[in-house]
Amino acid sequence: MENTTQHEFTPPTDRPVVGRFAPSPSGRMHLGNVFSCLMAWLAARSAGGRMVMRIEDLDQRSQNPENARLLMDDLRWLGLDWDEGPYYQSERLELYRDAVERLSNRGLTYPCFCTRAELHAASAPHASDGTYIYQGTCKGLSAEQVRQKSVSRPPATRVMVPEASDPTGLVEFYDLAYGPQREVLANDCGDFLLRRSDGVFAYQLAVVVDDGEMGVTQVVRGRDLLGSSARQTWLSRQLGYEPPTFGHVPLLVAPDGRRLSKRDQDLHMGVLRERFGNPKPLLSMLAAAVGMTESGEEKGANELVERFSWEALSAHENDVVVANGTLL
Repeated sequence: MENTTQHEFTPPTDRPVVGRFAPSPSGRMHLGNVFSCLMAWLAARSAGGRMVMRIEDLDQRSQNPENARLLMDDLRWLGLDWDEGPYYQSERLELYRDAVERLSNRGLTYPCFCTRAELHAASAPHASDGTYIYQGTCKGLSAEQVRQKSVSRPPATRVMVPEASDPTGLVEFYDLAYGPQREVLANDCGDFLLRRSDGVFAYQLAVVVDDGEMGVTQVVRGRDLLGSSARQTWLSRQLGYEPPTFGHVPLLVAPDGRRLSKRDQDLHMGVLRERFGNPKPLLSMLAAAVGMTESGEEKGANELVERFSWEALSAHENDVVVANGTLL
């Protein structure tokens, strides 16, 4: 992903803003999740927009109703409400099957039998984000080769992106915080997965279908997902959707640079609710990290709406360090 120029702030398109929460119920939200949710909510509400709640529970390991309930309870406690949903990805599988079928009918997909170890051995990771670029190993398999390989291993499904020389494979978009972006799909991601070999639909496919079907026009999330935006933009167009506008926000990291993680239970909402007692000091601390409040102010979610600006986020593109529950 290349940031093409130094940028001035560019306002959103004329489309009504529809944002979304899209948490995975794999565990309790941590401070970094709260920050991303707050910025997504403020971005939508400050533009007079709506919010959609979607629970991303595609993988069976993340299908935890109690965790989903806790996620929504924590958001309500924070004052971050929504206008539509919750939707559950685990209940939307037919939509994803239809999307894969539509792409397959256009000759844009093929079965892939590569293991994770084979993928890592075949190519070096993309320098910017560690993504392994698929080399097209299975693209040219004959029908007989596919039949033989299917005996011992079920295939995944990949979508074919345009060749590097094909101008339709150049994706350009404007990120609300990071400015103009451009990516040549063949060089920066290669043919990517639509469905894993175990039958689970891939994140890239599911979010594109969901955002398109739910009318989401603005996606605000952590900058670690900036590299997904070009392929999601391209896939949206292939499926007949108008891509959303993207805005990526800083990550919250530990002093050693490690991202906060649900798995490590870094500052999860159970701890945060007990420590802060009410949401105002917590939300204000997060807003202050990107210059939207002054130190010592205490503002609730609705009071922060008028403070939100993409210019403020653009000026704070670096990660925010967290130590002992304090933003540094």
